[in-house]
Amino acid sequence: MWPYHPELLATPVPRYTSFPTAAEFGDHVGPADFEAALASTTGAVSLYVHIPFCKTICWYCGCNTGRANRSQRLASYLEALHREIALVGRLLPKSAQVRRIAFGGGSPNAITPTDFVRLCLSLTQSFSLEDPTLSVELDPRTLEPSWAQALAGTGVRHASLGVQTFNVRLQEAIGRIQPIETIERCTALLRQAGITSLNYDLMYGLPGQTGDDLAATLEQARDFGADRIALFGYAHVPHLIPRQRRIDATALPDQAARFEMAAAGHAQLTGYGYEAIGFDHFARAHDPLAQAARSGTLSRNFQGFTDDPAPVVIGLGASSISSFPNLLTQTEKNAGRYRMMLSQGRLASNRGIRRSPDDRLRGEVIKGLLCDGRTALPASLRAGAEGLLRPFVERGLAYWDDEDLVITAQALPYARTIAAKFDPYRQSDARRFSSAV
Repeated sequence: MWPYHPELLATPVPRYTSFPTAAEFGDHVGPADFEAALASTTGAVSLYVHIPFCKTICWYCGCNTGRANRSQRLASYLEALHREIALVGRLLPKSAQVRRIAFGGGSPNAITPTDFVRLCLSLTQSFSLEDPTLSVELDPRTLEPSWAQALAGTGVRHASLGVQTFNVRLQEAIGRIQPIETIERCTALLRQAGITSLNYDLMYGLPGQTGDDLAATLEQARDFGADRIALFGYAHVPHLIPRQRRIDATALPDQAARFEMAAAGHAQLTGYGYEAIGFDHFARAHDPLAQAARSGTLSRNFQGFTDDPAPVVIGLGASSISSFPNLLTQTEKNAGRYRMMLSQGRLASNRGIRRSPDDRLRGEVIKGLLCDGRTALPASLRAGAEGLLRPFVERGLAYWDDEDLVITAQALPYARTIAAKFDPYRQSDARRFSSAV
């Protein structure tokens, strides 16, 4: 079991799916910056397409999403998205080759299978595709059989199901009812559609959840044959996400119980033969994510840990984020304003941050710690970090190997906290970020 040092986990920290994090974005970055970054892009590129709608909104969810309860609103959004795809495609040099396309949300299956196929065709017409790997996030509650043909026909091979928990009592506590038969049916449907890498999103730290509850869910996920499992700690921040006020905060496990669940979940899944990817991801040995971890090519972007090596990710859709070596930029979050800007033929990027050389250096250090458990630390950063890292070194959670800082195998839950020591933007504010575990 992992050693428990609550004082080292007391300060909430970012997930570091980018550096700097989105908390540092400002309106000093706009469409002209995005256009200039696109114009200078070449080589491997990945696309992320955001569908900010769900048929039903879960109480725990922190995603930028709204109810897909009006067909006209969906149609208007898709029209704007097609406009953006065409506009960005014209601005991106033909020498930029798209090798990954990820659809996320919300729930991409909030739109119809036909609309999904049309989006894929639009991407094919607007970008230079180089036999891309396609992945999609799906809500099992609304995954109809007609989606199988759409996924197979467009060549989607990677999919992620939002499962969270198999326990009915816990499903009721977070506003997400989905019988086990639903997950079983969707899993079979996706396998028939040609999905070779299937991820289950699962959660610990739910209201009223016990260690036995989590163990039963992990066992079921194993039995259903998930290739990947993302085991996230529920982040209760109702001051930021008002819908979470419907969750009974008095029933939430305390930090010690959360830590025990995370540790037990890690032991259970690795005992099943899953390979640990960082702190909270797991993959079977045959899966590309596990292969990337073994080969030292694991990376991290706004979708979390990834085997995607592309240095540029272009976001399409409201609230999507684009990542360039020298720039991070985000599209307008509000779907209505997003539609209006695209109807005028304008790029909708309206905030972000320019990456300084120091940002890029620190970003590589943080990525190395989270992806590889070690990083070469330049002397310019080591001098200021040694004192901050002493509590971790003294407890055997990290050590120095010549110029490298190494996180020990028992220190996985402390990785984000250690990485945060290299983040000069971070403020010790419990209202900004979630618990490290």
